[in-house]
Amino acid sequence: MFTAKKKQPPIKSLIAQGTRIEGNVFFHEGLRIDGEVVGDIRAGDEKASLLVISEVAVITGQIHADHVIINGHVKGPVLAFELLELQPKARIEGDVSYKALEMHQGATISGQLKPLANGVEDKPTLKLAANNG
Repeated sequence: MFTAKKKQPPIKSLIAQGTRIEGNVFFHEGLRIDGEVVGDIRAGDEKASLLVISEVAVITGQIHADHVIINGHVKGPVLAFELLELQPKARIEGDVSYKALEMHQGATISGQLKPLANGVEDKPTLKLAANNG
């Protein structure tokens, strides 16, 4: 689907399993969450961002990042400015906005799916093979 893969930002921070954070989290580049966060999670705008939510993680709050990979439980809206990857154990209770979406079998979303407007205009026009006469 993507011809040129961008280099992913490095994971520089970890919220480990057994850790609970109550409050908003602001991060740069890459963040992996194995614990629990009650609050919003936002990436900085100046560099590409990657957020990984593992299968044991629980998030209650909004998520805003470029590339979001979810395999845990999220209670709140998710905004992925580039790519949203939903792994098989992902459970989202909230609306989801994305530029590109990859969803594995078993992942569930209880909310609306909303493609970002700037991703819609970039799509090529479809040409049917039967019309190439």
